[in-house]
Amino acid sequence: MKKLFIGMCFLLMLNGFNAFAVQKSALPVVEIKTSMGNIKIELYPDKAPLTVKNFLMYVKKKRYDGTIFHRVIPNFMIQGGGFDKNLDKMKNENPVKNEADNGLGNKRGTIAMARTPVIDSASNQFFINLVNNTSLNHRNKRNFGYCVFGKVIAGMDVLDKIGKVRTTSQKHYRDVPEKPVIIKEIVKVN
Repeated sequence: MKKLFIGMCFLLMLNGFNAFAVQKSALPVVEIKTSMGNIKIELYPDKAPLTVKNFLMYVKKKRYDGTIFHRVIPNFMIQGGGFDKNLDKMKNENPVKNEADNGLGNKRGTIAMARTPVIDSASNQFFINLVNNTSLNHRNKRNFGYCVFGKVIAGMDVLDKIGKVRTTSQKHYRDVPEKPVIIKEIVKVN
């Protein structure tokens, strides 16, 4: 009976420790609710603190709601967050410092910040890699790369479905889905 009691105490202690470990290491998760299905993304504030803070600020302010994936390139990536369904540019905040030198690569299913040729120009637009895009990784100060700040943990089928939509050119933009792929909303799940 004493051995059973000690064994039960050990198991309870172990379960309590595991629950603490899981709770302590939990990363923020957002859900992108689109007109083609939902995608859940785990964010990495330990690797890209400024980028994650910037992205979550747009989420909290509901600034992604009603935007579209305005650029879809099969076997490359889908890009969104910057335009409404009429291809009118959304208001953005100040750019964030590029954290592409964080050791994370642009692998299939990762989310990264879009930017202009100016290294520290990312603001509200992001993209999700459909394949491994090593050419977008940080290499050095001249080839700084694009900051990865999370990865898809559910909805890869939706990502792939979006990546196969028919595209056209509209309003001086290429690779625009013929039928808008709407980001209904992005919500923080935890």
